[in-house]
Amino acid sequence: MRRMTYLAAVAVVALSTGVAGTGSIAQAEPGGCLKYGAAGAVGGHVVHHGVIGALGGCVTGMYRRHVYRKEAKQKAALYDQEHPGAKGTYEEKATAYDVEHSTQPGKMNADAPIGGKPVGQPPQGQSGATEDSTHF
Repeated sequence: MRRMTYLAAVAVVALSTGVAGTGSIAQAEPGGCLKYGAAGAVGGHVVHHGVIGALGGCVTGMYRRHVYRKEAKQKAALYDQEHPGAKGTYEEKATAYDVEHSTQPGKMNADAPIGGKPVGQPPQGQSGATEDSTHF
């Protein structure tokens, strides 16, 4: 009985990480329903509500992954504007955009707070100086 439980646990871990089956490539995405659901189940277990914690964690994980993918598609669209005719998936283009613009996942601009515009910088395409000012 103990051996059967051990093998079942190993199979669950192998299938959830992509080791068995398709042999998929690891993505740098936030964890989805399994990862957040497991954390929620552990937290819920502590307060004797493991199932509710697992459901809450699962929903949170799906939402975090949705936001990550939405942002990656926005970055890919910006990359396509800068590099017309570029080939690759939206994940590859988003990574290239991050490298070129020194951004991080969760931030569209390098100096911006999450979800905001950079503080003290003029809109894109404009310089902060007027035409008649001199620079030394």
